[in-house]
Amino acid sequence: MNRPLITDNAARRRARPAVSVLIPFLRDDPSDLLQLLDEEAGAVDRAIEVVVLDDGTADADLTARLQARIRSMALPTRLISLAKNEGRSKGRNRLAGAARGGSLLFLDSDMRPDHRRFLWTWAELVAREDPAVAFGGFSLLQAPTDARFSVHRAMATRGECVPYGERAKTPEKYIYTSNLLVRRDVFDAEAFDADFTGWGWEDVEWAMRVSRRFRVVHVDNPATHMGLDTVEVLAGKYEQSAGNFARVVARHPDIIGSYPSFRAATLLKRVPGLDQIRPWMKRTAVAGWIPTGVRAFSLRLYRAALYAGAV
Repeated sequence: MNRPLITDNAARRRARPAVSVLIPFLRDDPSDLLQLLDEEAGAVDRAIEVVVLDDGTADADLTARLQARIRSMALPTRLISLAKNEGRSKGRNRLAGAARGGSLLFLDSDMRPDHRRFLWTWAELVAREDPAVAFGGFSLLQAPTDARFSVHRAMATRGECVPYGERAKTPEKYIYTSNLLVRRDVFDAEAFDADFTGWGWEDVEWAMRVSRRFRVVHVDNPATHMGLDTVEVLAGKYEQSAGNFARVVARHPDIIGSYPSFRAATLLKRVPGLDQIRPWMKRTAVAGWIPTGVRAFSLRLYRAALYAGAV
């Protein structure tokens, strides 16, 4: 049994939160994010609690530092430390089970609010509209500008850092658990699928299911995604995600059929000798001397070539 170690601060016992901020992490230190959130404690007046999940880092020093941080926080906060990794979907489901708010704000540990009224904006939206699902968006405003992250930056800027008005046109497509508000009854009806393993697509598949039953809205309350990756790391994540992509195709062919990733994979499936060509796509993406735009295009092709087996 993966019995958790629970650490609560004093403020948690007195709080009756409307919103629970849920932060999973693995081998990261969410201290900077916790500090930024805690700066808003006075503005939200105990309407918000924080629940943090260490999904099996097994770092005693990090646990001790986080316990000290959480005990000093003004925001009502709980730390759940697991001895063994449960995975992204199970971890988020566990966080939801520990939350007491009527709305759940999933926030990745490598996110940083882009303004100092971030929590207040979410709390005010819940009090005013109580939306079923709302995505705040994310940016690269505070993200590192190192050359080694240039390809990821280019891809995220084009495909993910999308203004809320544009996101609203295809609401289920632009849903990521990096900055996602979900009303509790919605989550109780549609939890994350724990059968998704590795990296990717579990949040998109969840959004597809939810959008069939509930209204999904997009708002302008962004946070920065700090965790940019090198091409090598991104390629490794795409390699892990092919099986998850196949699950989405099988479950939601009517929705995913309009996605560029699906259309590209369908076209590449017809290319003779794709298995021999695919490694060259990755090599082009990795080559630092090639222009960033070309490398980003090659990495998108590599991802589509990996997904070709699922369409």
